[in-house]
Amino acid sequence: MTDRHIIATYHVNSDAARISDRALALAIEQSVECPLDAIGDPWVRDAILGRVVQIEQVAESRYAVRIALAAATAPAEPGQLLNMLFGNASIQPDVELVDAELPRSYSEAFGGPRLGITGIRAMTGAHGRALAASALKPQGLSPDALATIAGRLARGGVDLIKDDHGLADQVYSPFAQRVGAVGRAVRDANAASGRRTLYAPHVSGTLDDMRRQLDLLRAEGIEALMLIPMIVGLANFQALVREAEGLVVLAHPAMSGAARIAPPLLLGKLFRLLGADATVFPHAGGRFASTPETCRGLARAARGEWGGLKPCLPVPAGGVTIDRVAELLSFYGEDVMLLIGGSLLAAGERLTEQAALFTAEVAQNGK
Repeated sequence: MTDRHIIATYHVNSDAARISDRALALAIEQSVECPLDAIGDPWVRDAILGRVVQIEQVAESRYAVRIALAAATAPAEPGQLLNMLFGNASIQPDVELVDAELPRSYSEAFGGPRLGITGIRAMTGAHGRALAASALKPQGLSPDALATIAGRLARGGVDLIKDDHGLADQVYSPFAQRVGAVGRAVRDANAASGRRTLYAPHVSGTLDDMRRQLDLLRAEGIEALMLIPMIVGLANFQALVREAEGLVVLAHPAMSGAARIAPPLLLGKLFRLLGADATVFPHAGGRFASTPETCRGLARAARGEWGGLKPCLPVPAGGVTIDRVAELLSFYGEDVMLLIGGSLLAAGERLTEQAALFTAEVAQNGK
């Protein structure tokens, strides 16, 4: 691959007799999007037209197709990059985008995580071990009720507490009131324990809304936030990352399954490229249909060396329970943050004790 090309890898369902034509059609669709006979300019044919690099069978009636796309068609802007990687092809139900090899100029332009794993460890004081996280839920609780839960979690030693992704700016839990109440509860717990638990509110809405919410976080001394890139839009996500300098940015995977982009690429590589310091995803064996292979590939994509970017912290979630802590830490290693939500909150009045048990399990096994 040269610095003038992106190599996109797709999985295509096809029979052997048609796969060459399907691959060529995909290359055309994702580059010039017109019949070859309509291209009169030699430069367009030579420099812009997508090229099929490789076709490899990966399963019965399923092929990996690698296509070289001109980097000139995808300037370092999140929406256009995704458009050229998978725009029209995403409408074809037999095609999945599984990987993308990008010239180093993209990592330099986008910048990746501002804090990354090292920065999160410095802010939480969690060194030499894995991290523990939890979520505020269920929907419908008042800011004071959520603050009570947050205080118990923080006193139990959880490293990061995030809003449930369904919490936004609802009438029963207005953003400003929730951030104020939960922020105070976490600060009070930290002052009493000497720990440095972070609170990550869910920032959402229009770009103007999110900027106002970011201003509020700074005014309240909040040091983290959560965004849903596939709902707020990748360009808005990147813009907020740049404006949230010094804050931990947690990316949530909601709506990512609708994209038919392999999770290691979308949640691991692309969210990292655009600036996620930590990326939440469902671990195998929980409420979702993730496989161990997908989870392993996602963690590798988030943490591995790539274009000089800082590593992004994997945050497996989605039905994780305390009795699986040792298993998960054996699977992911030390550079991970385990997120337990509902099964931890079920402890009710004993939430502080249950959170302490969770954090002790993480500290004991995640070294």
